[in-house]
Amino acid sequence: MVITKWLVCSALSLWICGAAVAHGIYTCVDGHGRKITADRPISECADRTQHEITPTGTVMRVIGPTPTARERAANEETEKLAAEQRAQAQEVKRRDRALLLRYPTPQLHDQERGLALVQVDEVLKASVIRSQDLAAQRTGLNAEMEFYKKTPGKAPLSLKRRLDENDSSVAAQKRFLLEQEIEKRRVNLRFDEERLKLTQLWATANVPVAGSGAASSARSSLRN
Repeated sequence: MVITKWLVCSALSLWICGAAVAHGIYTCVDGHGRKITADRPISECADRTQHEITPTGTVMRVIGPTPTARERAANEETEKLAAEQRAQAQEVKRRDRALLLRYPTPQLHDQERGLALVQVDEVLKASVIRSQDLAAQRTGLNAEMEFYKKTPGKAPLSLKRRLDENDSSVAAQKRFLLEQEIEKRRVNLRFDEERLKLTQLWATANVPVAGSGAASSARSSLRN
């Protein structure tokens, strides 16, 4: 019976010591200069540094003051900005990987630039032909108006309507031509910006970069 009690007491002592080691001892000096020790974080020292130590006095960790509401808000804002920056960096890496997968070599990038510019040029050619047709149409309408040169008010309403429609079509065609020229510059600018990034990515991937006729032609088109 005595042995059993001794074993129980010993086991209890070991458990208490183990708990103390596991949780540590908290110590600090409060605002009045008093040294306080406890088995849990000390509320009187919430505004100052506390130390968690082992029973032998070894410092396990240092606990800083509990932040104020303003400090917590500032910390949260800092963490939010840091998270946004990490997300942006990840997005940049994702776009870079996608760009390199799409254009693993300079030749492919030049080829796609050339195809994009050819498409714009085809639209421009069609637009120029349409402008020429409208100009020829206007010549015919002007010839009809010659009969009413002295009395333009007597010109048929249908003729006046066709003249107005021609004017509107010519104006629209001019706007369209300008938009296509802007589109051509936009395409070149896009490929130029991609090329700057790709040059860095190709260098990292040890991809040889050499000049090509397509790139030179595109730059010349941009200058024009």
